[in-house]
Amino acid sequence: MPRRRYVVLTGLMLCWLLAGVNAGVVHADAKAAVQGTGGEVTVRAGGSAPSSAASLAPALTGRNAAQRLDEAAEALYGYVLEGDVVKARQASEKVSQIFVSSSFEGLTSVEGINALSDVIIDLKATLAAAQIHPEQWEAAAAKLRLAADSLNHPRQPMWMQYYKLIREDLNDMEQKAAANDLKGWQNTLERLQSRYDNIRPAVIISRPPETVSAFDSWLSYAAGIPASSQPVSRTRLLEIVSYGQDAARVMFGKERDEPALTLPLAEQGYGGWGLLAGGFIIAALAYAAFRKYRGENEDWKPV
Repeated sequence: MPRRRYVVLTGLMLCWLLAGVNAGVVHADAKAAVQGTGGEVTVRAGGSAPSSAASLAPALTGRNAAQRLDEAAEALYGYVLEGDVVKARQASEKVSQIFVSSSFEGLTSVEGINALSDVIIDLKATLAAAQIHPEQWEAAAAKLRLAADSLNHPRQPMWMQYYKLIREDLNDMEQKAAANDLKGWQNTLERLQSRYDNIRPAVIISRPPETVSAFDSWLSYAAGIPASSQPVSRTRLLEIVSYGQDAARVMFGKERDEPALTLPLAEQGYGGWGLLAGGFIIAALAYAAFRKYRGENEDWKPV
């Protein structure tokens, strides 16, 4: 009986030692695996082991994310212009994936992120339509192209090139207001509104919210003038255009004294008589100076 107890205790001790050794081996393997992957641990549903450390893709941040989004938007715009429906839709999915897996903190405001998100949503809805409308596709792709470029190139975004078009529309509105042509004034305003809609998401991304709100408010007020129950005078129309010019200058970062939104002055030609008169004046001044110099020398006498 004592011998039997001795055998049982010996067996239990052996099992305990074997269990301890196996636990140490498992712990060492797990530690080595963690150190080999840079301390990252992947947890999957269902308790399955991670196949590779590459299963966790790090989120894109900063300029890298903006550059990749800009490149994808440029490629998508090219496919749309070529009429390649399949590649355009594939590129839109890539744009969506980049946006979801990226962080643009420090590159734009919350309003800018929302504007970029809205552009991507509108683009995907346009591309997913059963009937293809090339003009709508191009407009949606252009908005995304300008928005992504504004995020990647905040100092020199492409939407700044629209300043010339906006300036021309404002000049045209000024001429229509001077002629008291309210119908022509309204048509020009609608054209300006259409152009501004193309760049508005890009403007929101790279400009302060108050700057965008100022131009939005002016457009909204100007659009309601033709429907006003009271007749609008020529002077009032010119004042409204002036407010729009100021708002555009601020939005595009132009100086107020820069002659961008004013009509150019005609060159003045003096002709032959103007040159002759100028020469006569110069000769008279030179002769008077010579007489004065000569008189001073003659009055001076040495002692």
